[in-house]
Amino acid sequence: MAAGKRWKLKKTIVLVGMMGAGKTAVGRALAARLGVPFLDSDVEIEKAANMTIAEIFQRDGEQFFRARESEVIDRLLDATPAILSVGGGAFLAQRNRETIARKGLSVWLDAELDLLWSRVKGKNTRPLLRTAHPRETLRELYEARVPLYALADVRVEAHRDYAIDDMAAQVEAALAARPDILEEEK
Repeated sequence: MAAGKRWKLKKTIVLVGMMGAGKTAVGRALAARLGVPFLDSDVEIEKAANMTIAEIFQRDGEQFFRARESEVIDRLLDATPAILSVGGGAFLAQRNRETIARKGLSVWLDAELDLLWSRVKGKNTRPLLRTAHPRETLRELYEARVPLYALADVRVEAHRDYAIDDMAAQVEAALAARPDILEEEK
C-alpha cells in the first residue's frame, strides 16, 4: 500500500489460524499500519483471570477456558473497530464463528505445517503441544482445524520468507479490496 494512506476500519478484523501462524505479531504490525488498536483475546483472558492460559488449562480445563474465550471475543467485538488476534482454537467453535461473522471480519493467516512447526517447536507456552510427540500433535491439530479455518471471510497465505511487515502488508492489501470493511479516508 502507498505510504501515508489513511484508512477507516469499519469492523474489527479477527485474525484466525494455527498457533505459530503469526496472529499476534502480524496483528500488531497491521494495527500500526492502519492506525487502529490491537487486541489479543488470550491477553485479555489472562488479565481477567490473573493466570496464564496454560495455568487456566491446567486448573480449570479446556472447556472452561473456551467458555471464557467466547465471552471475551464477544465483548472485544463490541468495542471500537480494531485488529483482534484470537487463540488458535477460538475459530473452531461455531458460536465464535457466528459472533465474528456478525460483528467483524475473519482473516485466516494460512501457514503450512512445516513453517508452523519451525515457529512453535521448543516453546513451552503451548499447552496443547505438551505431549510425548508434539510435532505429531501439531499435525493432527492442523489437519483437523484447516477445514474450519477455510470458512474465514478472507485467506492470506503466509510464506517462510515474509517478514512480519510483509505479511501485514498482504493482509492490508486483501482488506483494501473490501470497501465494506476498509475505506480510504479522503
